[in-house]
Amino acid sequence: MNKEFFEALEALSKEKGIPLETLAEKIESALISAYKKDSGGLINARVKMDFDKKELKLYRQLTVVDAVEDEKTEISLAQAQQKSKRYSVGDVYEIEVKTKEFGRISAQAAKSVIVQALRTAEREKLEREYEEKKEEIVSAVVEAVDPVTGNAVLELGKNRMTIFRNDQIPGESYVPGDRIKVYVTEVRRGMRGPSVSLSRVHPGLVKRLFELEVPEIAQGVVEIKAIAREPGSRTKIAVCSNDPNVDPIGTCIGPRGARKNAVTNELSGEKIDIIKYSESNEEFIAAALAPASVKEVVKLPEGDRTYRVIVAEDQLSLAIGREGQNARLAARLTGLKIDIKSGDPAPAEEQ
Repeated sequence: MNKEFFEALEALSKEKGIPLETLAEKIESALISAYKKDSGGLINARVKMDFDKKELKLYRQLTVVDAVEDEKTEISLAQAQQKSKRYSVGDVYEIEVKTKEFGRISAQAAKSVIVQALRTAEREKLEREYEEKKEEIVSAVVEAVDPVTGNAVLELGKNRMTIFRNDQIPGESYVPGDRIKVYVTEVRRGMRGPSVSLSRVHPGLVKRLFELEVPEIAQGVVEIKAIAREPGSRTKIAVCSNDPNVDPIGTCIGPRGARKNAVTNELSGEKIDIIKYSESNEEFIAAALAPASVKEVVKLPEGDRTYRVIVAEDQLSLAIGREGQNARLAARLTGLKIDIKSGDPAPAEEQ
């Protein structure tokens, strides 16, 4: 193990982004494994790597005992004290394994365990990195698309990951070189390393995109209270302001719609309704049904979370939306059951 070996490790550390200490720990363990395997698995050993001096030493370890029963693992107190009187029974006595003897270790075995150690270090680094990015968005470049399954291979920095067709926005198509943003939904440990789930259909993607585009959200001045989404078609987002001087809807839309349009463009044209959140269920429902105008919202006695909404005849189809989408999204946004009717508000005494 010479100067070139250490220089190669340092270069590998920089290339893979793995701390040198982590690499050293894995390689020390790998070399001990190879040495123990070569000796029949009975000998204890320790490896010391010194990056400053560019030195690697292997020590065979023996337990100090009164009477030796196994010469492979023990040394007598009398023999140990010939080196130093400080040794006592139970101590560990070390003998440096010379380069020639060390070189007898199977090169292939050593190489195999070192490669495995490096893979383990890379997997652990990847897992730590993406655990920190869980429920965040990351930028990616499309590398390839499977023409049969529609699954896309993405390049995220030095890593390659797959976003499956059902995690892509319906109707969206990619070509190699496209730059997209994806939401990290889950990181799971696996036998072959961490499995990272990516999504462009999760509501969290919309939330994080608005946080990127609207500084007031990142600062906590404007708060996203709820999101309901049908990917590729429409999203409703409820916002409120923690500063009475800040309009939450106008802030999210931005000058000439720039902020909202930036999010819409990233979502391949998905329509976004931004509404004002209210602690009053009646007000929240009325706002959630935008762009329809609502005459009245009444809580029904048969259910704690069921409300009847009255709209004008010409607003009924708008309130319900195509294939019921507007009403469906409003119900999901508010978490309430909504029954939409056309007509006039009920007289006060009948309410």
